[in-house]
Amino acid sequence: MSLNVGIIPARYASTRFPGKPLKLLRGLPVIAHVCAAASKVRNLSRVYVATDDERIAEAVAHSGHTAIMTRSDHCCGTDRIVEALGKLDVTPDIVVNIQGDEPLIDPVAVEKAIDALEKSDADWSTLVYPVSREEAQNPNKVKVVLDQKERALYFSRAPIPYPRDDFKASYFAHIGLYCYKREALLSFAKMPASPLEQSEKLEQLRALENGMRIVCVKVDGAAPGIDTPEDLAATEEILKARERS
Repeated sequence: MSLNVGIIPARYASTRFPGKPLKLLRGLPVIAHVCAAASKVRNLSRVYVATDDERIAEAVAHSGHTAIMTRSDHCCGTDRIVEALGKLDVTPDIVVNIQGDEPLIDPVAVEKAIDALEKSDADWSTLVYPVSREEAQNPNKVKVVLDQKERALYFSRAPIPYPRDDFKASYFAHIGLYCYKREALLSFAKMPASPLEQSEKLEQLRALENGMRIVCVKVDGAAPGIDTPEDLAATEEILKARERS
């Protein structure tokens, strides 16, 4: 069995919602909920939070999890994960990038993504879910087209594939969870930003432009993330409903 670790990048500064990881849900910080969900992923050996903020590190420790301090100048979560990876006392086979603002993430879906990568010759794996043609028009939903082995051909904010002659196309949206084989992650981190990545503002395009293979796992839907105070309130209501059921 391979050694797999989950790393949750979390920073205090956020343009739309500063301090988001420390906002309370049912009396616990958002980051504590994310750690708890990640710890339920059966094929993860360990879970860490990579942060540049002592307050977040303290909240993580208080919830019984492990934080790794990283620099504050990283431009994306992947770079923060790479720094944290270099500070681990283990050498994982697979590293899972778990979003720090998704406390409702489904552990089973993460397990499926890890399992798919372990069984594949791909470099990365990720999750996708079906959306309607109308939903596919939203540039904030990243779409993906797949080959016959369910590997990503392209990711875009545009509605792809284009339905010429009103062809009834199937659309899939991307969930921002990534599993990387360790060497692939380290190689990716050394690559300069690519033209397509800069155009679409999607770092996974850098991997595709450099010949990396990304296998996609289909799931039924996406767990809502927290980007705004309104999202926080909606997530609170979801958790309340779960407690009542």
